[in-house]
Formats: sequence, structure tokens, C-alpha cells
Amino acid sequence: MTGHVPLPPGAPVPLPSPPTDAAPDAAHTAVAVLLIGPAGAGKTSVARHWADTRRVPTAHISLDDVREWVRAGFADPQAGWNDHSEAQYRLARRTCGFAARNFLANGISCILDDAVFPDRPVVGLGGWKRHVGPGLLPIVLLPGLEIVLERNARRSGNRRLSDEEVARIHGRMAGWYGSGLPIIDNSQHDVATTVRVLDDVVARSIASPPNW
Repeated sequence: MTGHVPLPPGAPVPLPSPPTDAAPDAAHTAVAVLLIGPAGAGKTSVARHWADTRRVPTAHISLDDVREWVRAGFADPQAGWNDHSEAQYRLARRTCGFAARNFLANGISCILDDAVFPDRPVVGLGGWKRHVGPGLLPIVLLPGLEIVLERNARRSGNRRLSDEEVARIHGRMAGWYGSGLPIIDNSQHDVATTVRVLDDVVARSIASPPNW
């Protein structure tokens, strides 16, 4: 009656418990998903559509949006990656992790998106695992280079990167192949089709969580 919302417990999000008598239903299960991919992969569009169309309350938590909460003194990585931008990235990730735990503690699923690099495990997946917990389901969205270049060209402001930077990021993301994480190549998929594939991948991840 007071509108009080309980804060999440101190423990990280546990691994999901799959149903034993039926295939897991990703449309109804409360989960936390980390959608990984390069700039232009379509992470934000897919994450928003997935959150919009689920049958249970679901939140979209964008790392870039949270980073940009800082107005005066914002450390834009496009101006050069340094200790200041690194600190703001870490702060944003901790904030996203707390939000994810808080949503799940109140029965709300969430999907986070971030350009996590496979060659920086401490800063990337390691950080997310510390702040959210082993119950987080990481899934890679990785279309072809031509697709991400085309999508990046349609961006504006500080979200648009140079072609050289997009190609460099995409090349580093190729390291996810062979990592054991599920990978979705959405080169030929629209957003709605990609979301349907994502539902299937989430269901499989619930049944058999990836070893990360």
C-alpha cells in the first residue's frame, strides 16, 4: 500500500532452475540476459523488442544509456579510451548489475546489452558475473561486417563510429566463436525474427546454462 519495493538480497542472481517435466518456456520464465555484440549488431533494437513482446514484465537495461546519465564530465570513449572513461564504464556496469538484481528480486526479467570483448574477460564477462551473478545468460549477436557497417552508417551523434573502428570491434568479436557461448548471426534477420531466435536460445540456455 505504501509503494515500498524491497531491495534485492546481497547475493548475486543464482542459476535458473529449469522445469523437470517440460521444455523451458522462455516467454514466461523470469531471466536476466546479457546481449553481447559489436556496434551495429542491432543489440538495442533486439533487446527493446524482446522486452516489449514478452508475456512477463521485462526491462531493458542499456549500458550506453546508463553511461550517458553522466552529463557534465562525460568521458566519451570516442575521444580516447583512458582511466576516466574506464572508471565511468565500470560504474555504469555496477549500476546496471544492481538494477538487474533489483528487477529480478521483484519478479521482473531484464535484458542488458553491451559490447563485451572476449579478449578482456576481467572487464567484460567477469565484471558482469560479479555484479549480476552466475544466473546471467550471455548471448552473442554477431552479424557480418557489411551489415554492421551499414547499420552504423545510419546512426548519428556519439553513437556513430568510424568504419575503421567498427571493423576493428567486429574483428575482436570474432573471438566469441569457439567460446561456448550461443551466437546468433542476424545478418539476414529482421528484428522480429531475431527476437524469435533469441527466445529459442534463451530457452536452451535455461535448460543448459553456458559454462562461462
